[in-house]
Amino acid sequence: MKLIDTHTHLYLPAFSSDRDEMISRSTDKGVIKLLMPNIDIHSLEPMLKAADKYRGICFPMMGLHPTSVGDDYRAQLDRMEKILPQHEFIAIGEIGIDLYHDKSRFSEQAEAFRRQLDLAVSNALPVVIHSRNSIDEVLTVLEEYSTSGLKGVLHAYSAGTDHAAKAVGMGFLLGIGGPLTYKNSGLGDVCREIGPQHIILETDSPYLPPVPHRGKRNESSYIPIINRKLAEVLGMSEEETASITFENSCRLFKLLPDD
Repeated sequence: MKLIDTHTHLYLPAFSSDRDEMISRSTDKGVIKLLMPNIDIHSLEPMLKAADKYRGICFPMMGLHPTSVGDDYRAQLDRMEKILPQHEFIAIGEIGIDLYHDKSRFSEQAEAFRRQLDLAVSNALPVVIHSRNSIDEVLTVLEEYSTSGLKGVLHAYSAGTDHAAKAVGMGFLLGIGGPLTYKNSGLGDVCREIGPQHIILETDSPYLPPVPHRGKRNESSYIPIINRKLAEVLGMSEEETASITFENSCRLFKLLPDD
């Protein structure tokens, strides 16, 4: 059974003491590819070092996270656009809009979001989208790109079935992680409504660990827990959900199954 963690920040200091061991634990459990969204210009170096050290397992993305959109965001994006052709990035991410932390930066976040969506379209790359407390705003922006061929995933999906149906109708996948195992998350209903063909698995590690690891550091070796819960809510076998989400991930990110 092969699995992919489509969203892990394993290059962060939270993994400094046991990164090698964590990756070994993950691959031993069948999690054979770990996809790394970027945060800002400063996280590029540790992320690219991880991609180089664990070549064939860890794959980097390029992007400016919405909560990192500060006074210098245009300069950061300028630098990122110059760096993009120099490495094999598999996606533009993590990008989007976050109205949970700070609503005062909405216009700047929206501008940075559109600029990075344009970058994805011009480079034929998928996008990994952050939409915390901003699903309506994010979907409104994405509607502007309905004829562009843009594809991607709404990472850490947490909205309801109506928004999910709208997103998948636009050709986007939903990133499902630890919150699926939380009581009252409502994600089971979402997954049943849209079906496994529109789902990929993620941890968002070191954040959002699944039950029974809540309150601890999350890591990619917990992907089988999320897959098990997905199989349970869909009434399928773990092998079936693993196979479908693995294929969905490979298709979206243009990964060869045996890279």
